[in-house]
Amino acid sequence: MTTKTYESIAPQTVAFLALGVMGYPMAGHLARAGHRVTVYNRTESKAQQWAQEYGGEVAKTPRAAATGAQIVFSCVGNDSDLASVMLGDDGALAGMSKEAIAFDNTTASAKIARELHAEARKRGLHFIDAPVSGGQAGAVNGQLTVMCGGDNAAFDRAQPVAMAFAKAVTLVGDSGAGQLAKMVNQLCIAGLVQGLSEGISFGQAAGLDMKLVLQVIGKGAAQSWQMDNRGGTMVDGKFDFGFAVDWMRKDLGLCLDEARNNRAPLPVAALVDQFYAEVQAMGGARWDTSSLIRRLRNDK
Repeated sequence: MTTKTYESIAPQTVAFLALGVMGYPMAGHLARAGHRVTVYNRTESKAQQWAQEYGGEVAKTPRAAATGAQIVFSCVGNDSDLASVMLGDDGALAGMSKEAIAFDNTTASAKIARELHAEARKRGLHFIDAPVSGGQAGAVNGQLTVMCGGDNAAFDRAQPVAMAFAKAVTLVGDSGAGQLAKMVNQLCIAGLVQGLSEGISFGQAAGLDMKLVLQVIGKGAAQSWQMDNRGGTMVDGKFDFGFAVDWMRKDLGLCLDEARNNRAPLPVAALVDQFYAEVQAMGGARWDTSSLIRRLRNDK
């Protein structure tokens, strides 16, 4: 873990809902930054483990965690998971005080983000869709990039607190815009990984020393984060870290659904989504997304 410098701001009372591979370290950064953190997790033993490590409190429901919190963070799996922790008698919105902020870091649809924003406003609350980029390593190191959709005033209050686990937290537009920006992010990554996979596979077939080639072309126009961080491991056939294929397929599904609504053509994304389906069929559901190269190799 890299050393994280925390911005000096007044301690806030916050909640964090869901302590998965992203949420666990993100909540930890909030605690390390001096905020008073109450956590909720569906498997309570994970929440108890977190509390022992960071000294926070544990709540048995999202509503209980959100009670008294100025900001409620969440990072769950999908739209239905998000609805389950936000809505209903035990949901976070039911426990939040007036003008409190729900700051959701889930990668979900723009549709549910707008619905929850509208529901929050009815209750005198705020909802910001704030998906993150940077993967598990970014969460552990407190170096996530957060793209937000919502109201300016609520964002201005939440942004310095969210910087505890981020290197950049930016408001990109109204409610739903954060999720749409994350879709753009995933579309760009999908094309890059496929291009990198084809380039490495081609070079290996031609008998090139691909680690050397990547060092050379990484100093030119082909350079990318994916090349710098995944190129060498792709050459080595290592795929046991980072962002899972299952998660990327979920995200590309969101992109393709949105594209059907706004009529944006996504031919490359649709193709890469099917390539990832092949990787899943090979047993690679939990492999890192750079495993896209596996379907191109003779030793599948």
